Amino acid sequence: MKIALATDHRGVKTIEQIKAILAQLGHEYIDFSDGSSDAPMDYPDGAFDAASAVSKGKADRAILVCGTGIGMSIAANKIKGVRAALCYDELAAKVSREHNDANVLCLSGDFVGPAMLQKMVETWLATEFTGGRHLRRIKKIKAIEDGQDPREVVNQ
Repeated sequence: MKIALATDHRGVKTIEQIKAILAQLGHEYIDFSDGSSDAPMDYPDGAFDAASAVSKGKADRAILVCGTGIGMSIAANKIKGVRAALCYDELAAKVSREHNDANVLCLSGDFVGPAMLQKMVETWLATEFTGGRHLRRIKKIKAIEDGQDPREVVNQ
């Protein structure tokens, strides 16, 4: 799988840990970060680049890191076709894939330690979307993205 990565200055150390995890698991990555924590990096820039790579099919998924993960999540979810999930534990990462078909994982560089980071990334990458009743909800999210009332989506 090809994973787009991006971080702001507060997530540089975390994104390096994620690169090591991806290499260990045999995944490719594209890093849209500049790799330095010396100068401020604005999270919307990296979020736009990495989420756009997913939206345009240049990456299968993305993992974004900022201080809290909140800013990256907000910015990434502005990109058409992106379902970014902010997760702080392994269960949230799993459910974000199973129920929401999240294609972007947003993480905190400040609040998540190395052991939890490893579990979250491994789980998120290995978990498949379960479909079923959740597919109807994903279609409704797409309807919202397209400017439609989600209640007008045929329940399938």
